[in-house]
Amino acid sequence: MYSDDATRSLRTFSGDIAGPVLPGAVRLETEMLRRGNNQSNLQARLTQGGAVLAVGTGVFSTPRRVQLPPFEREPPVRADWDQIDVVPVEPPFGPDFARAYEYRPTGPMPFAGGRVAETAGFVRERLPPSRRDAPSMVGLIDVWWPTLFSIDENFRPMATISFMAELLVEPTNLDPGDRLFHRARMASLSDGFFVELRELWSGDVCVAMNQQTFAVLR
Repeated sequence: MYSDDATRSLRTFSGDIAGPVLPGAVRLETEMLRRGNNQSNLQARLTQGGAVLAVGTGVFSTPRRVQLPPFEREPPVRADWDQIDVVPVEPPFGPDFARAYEYRPTGPMPFAGGRVAETAGFVRERLPPSRRDAPSMVGLIDVWWPTLFSIDENFRPMATISFMAELLVEPTNLDPGDRLFHRARMASLSDGFFVELRELWSGDVCVAMNQQTFAVLR
């Protein structure tokens, strides 16, 4: 999803996933909900076979030139990326798209039956893009396996039903080859659904956040 104004950066992207998208043709329609002096709100609808399967909304805006107090966050404690081994994630234990990413986990490994529902580690594309942009940031914050795998001993099929990404910095200011640090924790688990909160860090700066709601299918 892109704005028609290059001066407006993607600030938030939210989506509801109503059903699985099957191989084959799809239709994607976008609509400008409102274009104000500083902010644009766009909506996209993905349909297949006449059914709406996903709806996404993006908020784009120019920078707000206002004086604000200093703000700092305590960065996560982590080893250097080159001290962590690369772990391949691919079928049959991972999705096919995971082949495009380099994972260096520092948190619990999947299906170990641990007690802490969290994940952590370095991640980047195996072939880094020439330029970091908003879609690649959304991809990076979505690419890690769910936190439920850290406390379960068995693989369970699941589906994301709601997705919310916050881009906290201008992506083009980031080094496209930088290994970003992923950190996530589960916030709730009930009625066959769980919510997790994710972060991406570049050095000591949190550059993106994500909240996802998953449905456990069985």
